[in-house]
Amino acid sequence: MFSMCYVTAPSLEVGKRIARLLVTQRRAACVNLLPAVTSIYSWEGQLEESEEVLMLIKTQTACVSDVITAVREHHPYDCPEVVSVVLGEGSDPYLAWVAAQTDKRPPLPSTSAEHTSN
Repeated sequence: MFSMCYVTAPSLEVGKRIARLLVTQRRAACVNLLPAVTSIYSWEGQLEESEEVLMLIKTQTACVSDVITAVREHHPYDCPEVVSVVLGEGSDPYLAWVAAQTDKRPPLPSTSAEHTSN
């Protein structure tokens, strides 16, 4: 089974740092970063509004708890938003790629190279 985790980050820099960690540690196959998301919420009795970055994290459902743990360990918020949904369907070749990227092989080497696929 496959899942997509939804996480918000305070900046693109933080989102990229967490995304790179998740992918290099094989906890996620791909993380999309969508900048300029406006979040409106109540925090400690106050109405808050902030600009955030939305992270869409594609992974195997078996890896979701590892994703949650990693986000909580590396996120600057006291209570980071980390939720997931199980994907009912998807492109078979894409899901096979997600499975191959999130297997138990050794971590990938870190790199700052940017790719345009996936």
